[in-house]
Amino acid sequence: MAALIIWLRALAAIIRRELIATFSSPLAYIVLAAFLLLQGALFSLILGYLSQPGQSSMSILQAFFGGTIFFWFFLVVAPLITMRLVAEERRSGTIEVLLTSPVTETQVIIGKFAAVFIFYLALWTPTLVYVLMVKSQAAIDWGAVASSYLGVALFGALFVSLGLFASTLARSQIIAAVIAFTGLIILFGLPLTRGLLLSSSGLGAVIDHADLWQQMADYAKGIVDTRYVVYELSLTGLFLFLSTKSLELGKWR
Repeated sequence: MAALIIWLRALAAIIRRELIATFSSPLAYIVLAAFLLLQGALFSLILGYLSQPGQSSMSILQAFFGGTIFFWFFLVVAPLITMRLVAEERRSGTIEVLLTSPVTETQVIIGKFAAVFIFYLALWTPTLVYVLMVKSQAAIDWGAVASSYLGVALFGALFVSLGLFASTLARSQIIAAVIAFTGLIILFGLPLTRGLLLSSSGLGAVIDHADLWQQMADYAKGIVDTRYVVYELSLTGLFLFLSTKSLELGKWR
């Protein structure tokens, strides 16, 4: 029990260190300002479009959460907020100091992931205002709202873990961002390979379940498929595991 408490205290110290570093960076506030500005513009455009006679019966919030391609632009902000996590520390030499302190690579990775994931959630928190705006004018499905934010959180965890893994592979923030974006393109493009497989192929069914577009569309409708949740959490865990191993190998390079 005492060992666990010590482990958690060390982890909390890393999270606090990373949060301070994140919120002390000008890039964080640039990303926050741009994120909120674009979110507001998208919500305004959707509201204006759906208010016109004869337009889609899709709800405003359903369209906002994954109903347009612009939604995914907000999720791929992850490489921008993760690219510095290890790459910059490796470039500046501070990663050696961190790894020689009484912490493990697992604690470092989990701490960095948790700090950036908290920042990611902070980016989305102001969007609750849009929910309240819609609520003041019409009835809303709170179950769909909850599942939409669940989808946002799960995708955020997946993308942040991927960005963190990319950052462990490079010494340059730019290269780390490029690797992360490449990984995201592969994840998004995976369903496109479905047409190359036979309709009876079991692999085709697996790829169907890996369709991020369809997953978010279901979350926005209030549908929470446990297979989607397991898929996203499994990939998140995989990338965190790979990040830890990459950091361990980096000690000997």
